[in-house]
Amino acid sequence: QVQLVESGGGLVQAGGSLRLSCATSGRTFSRHAMGWFRQAPGKEREFVAGISWSTETPYYADSVKGRFTISRDNAKNTVYLQMNSLKPEDTAIYYCAARLGAVYIDGEQYDYWGQGTQVTVSS
Repeated sequence: QVQLVESGGGLVQAGGSLRLSCATSGRTFSRHAMGWFRQAPGKEREFVAGISWSTETPYYADSVKGRFTISRDNAKNTVYLQMNSLKPEDTAIYYCAARLGAVYIDGEQYDYWGQGTQVTVSS
C-alpha cells in the first residue's frame, strides 16, 4: 500500500523557520514528481512547491519563492520543504502529494496524498 507521511509541522513565530518532511513508500518515490500543497481555513487548496523525479528541478508558487526550498533524498524516499521567513499567511495544513511524471500545480493531477501536518505562524 502506498503511503505518504508528513511530519515537522508546528507553531512558530513570524520570521521563524520550519522543515517539513514527507516519507514515502519506495514504489511511490521512484519516477514520481512530488508536490507540497497547503490549505488554510476557508480557502482552497493551493500549490506551494514541487520537484521533479529525474532532474530534481524545483517549482515554487510566487508567494513562497525565495523563502521556501523543496528538496528530495531519493535514497531515503523522502521529500523536504524548508520554510524560512515564515509569515502568518503561511498558516495552513500542509500536504505532500505524488504523481507519476511531471510536476503539476493542479492538485487534481496527483495520485497519492499524505494526511497533512499543521503549520501555524503567530504574529
